[in-house]
Amino acid sequence: MIAHLRGKVEEKFGNFLTIDVNGVGYEVAVPMPDFEGVNLGEEKKFFTYHVVRENAEELYGFSSLAAKKIFELLISVQGIGPKAAIAILSLAEAEEVRNAIANADAAFISKASGVGKKSAERVIVDLRDKVGIPSHYGATEVKSVVATTVNDEALDALIALGFPLKEATAALEKVDPSLPVGERVKLALKN
Repeated sequence: MIAHLRGKVEEKFGNFLTIDVNGVGYEVAVPMPDFEGVNLGEEKKFFTYHVVRENAEELYGFSSLAAKKIFELLISVQGIGPKAAIAILSLAEAEEVRNAIANADAAFISKASGVGKKSAERVIVDLRDKVGIPSHYGATEVKSVVATTVNDEALDALIALGFPLKEATAALEKVDPSLPVGERVKLALKN
């Protein structure tokens, strides 16, 4: 299993990146916020999900561990495969997608390519209790945004320590987001 890649972005096409890792090029499918957030020649780390099929091997990459965990939750839903999960994560930043699921915003989820109303509702029913509480209420808008690390590092740290996404999100909810990452993690662990 390939857990992550760190290398130079050599090519960009569609929603695929070619990452050169010590002379070996890995083709990685990424959500649009991650695709738009990298430049050719840039050194970048991606958390990956490796899919092995009878006739193909595919790598899906994410700039944050939280996005990878949401992807894993999405593909656990019946009828949602890796391509549909990437399409859902391409709608907005991972936190916005998580928030849309927590708010039961099926209209937002169904805007993803290849995801219909029934599939979006199935995502909501299956994952609403697994993604944590909403960070804000109301309908989520599809935005074209460049990937940033807004509060992702503290969430990634908690997930890396073994916390489920729902518990990590709930622990960070009570912590001031303007604090440094280390301080936020420390306070979240105390909660």
